[in-house]
Amino acid sequence: MVSLNITRISSKGQIVIPSNMRENLKEGDELLIIKDENRIILKKVDKVTEDLKEDLEFAKRTEQAMKRIEAGEFFSVDSENLEEEMMKW
Repeated sequence: MVSLNITRISSKGQIVIPSNMRENLKEGDELLIIKDENRIILKKVDKVTEDLKEDLEFAKRTEQAMKRIEAGEFFSVDSENLEEEMMKW
């Protein structure tokens, strides 16, 4: 069954999950946040593994890199200096 409710974002970007939506949530639970242009999805994660955290960080950095490339903020590196440049990151 799908439940619907409305909440507001505070000036600090916080939201309150209405009490009827928190039945299976408790303080300290981790939630995965997925966002695209029109949606935000919260998904309870029973155990956020280190692999998932690393995957999320990789995805975040990849997206940031793509935005920099699209904005023309990139440079070329020859294969001899690639490892040296990567170590700076």
